[in-house]
Amino acid sequence: MSWQAYVDNNLVATGKVAKAAIFGLDGNPWATSPDFSITNEEAKKLIAAFDGVDEIAANGLHLTGTKFVFLRNPDNSIYARHGATGITAVKTGQCVIIGYYADGQQGGDCNQVVENLGNYLVSVGYVQMYHK
Repeated sequence: MSWQAYVDNNLVATGKVAKAAIFGLDGNPWATSPDFSITNEEAKKLIAAFDGVDEIAANGLHLTGTKFVFLRNPDNSIYARHGATGITAVKTGQCVIIGYYADGQQGGDCNQVVENLGNYLVSVGYVQMYHK
């Protein structure tokens, strides 16, 4: 399966994630929803935040030109919110999976879908899990 198919079928098609992307740890996109324009610089700052959330805790997480307020950083995930919308990001040893939930969708549902995909990719050997 292509990386784009994971974005389209395993994330967005669930109805629990409005938009999604997968970025390599170098900040380059592997796959993205057509209307989800995360810049390489934004992706690199998100990826760096997995090694220490102080910057995004103080100044927010900027994706698609929108400032999201950092919520928490459990295990290999980062949760952030902007009004009734938000972001779930999961880091593996080779990529970051990003899901965006829109107004009317539940953050917890998005978290579960994105984290399940990360765990699945690790379980089938496509990527390795990131360890803090």
